Amino acid sequence: MDDDERTRIREDFHEAVTMTASEIERWLETDESRAVGQKEHEGDESTGHASGRRIPDILRTKQADLTDDDYAHMRKVVGYVARHAKQRPDGDVAETPWRYSLMNWGHDPLD
Repeated sequence: MDDDERTRIREDFHEAVTMTASEIERWLETDESRAVGQKEHEGDESTGHASGRRIPDILRTKQADLTDDDYAHMRKVVGYVARHAKQRPDGDVAETPWRYSLMNWGHDPLD
């Protein structure tokens, strides 16, 4: 991966992730956060919730210290946010699973 690609990924990631590290961490502690998303088995942590736990670490990591694995996860976040945002339901989305799923990935569509 060259420097231009890393720059593009970082820019896309910071555009997709609209919540701060602290906001994400607080959100992930809520029942609403734990209730949404795909789970392999009942009672498991959802894919989005697990992803969300990693995002604050990436946000707090110095650019020079980001690993290829970090960049791969950043790409995954960008892709999920882009796909899921296109599925916005009609009406008020403030208290919807759609919004909560996006928030697990660090994106609050109401911001």
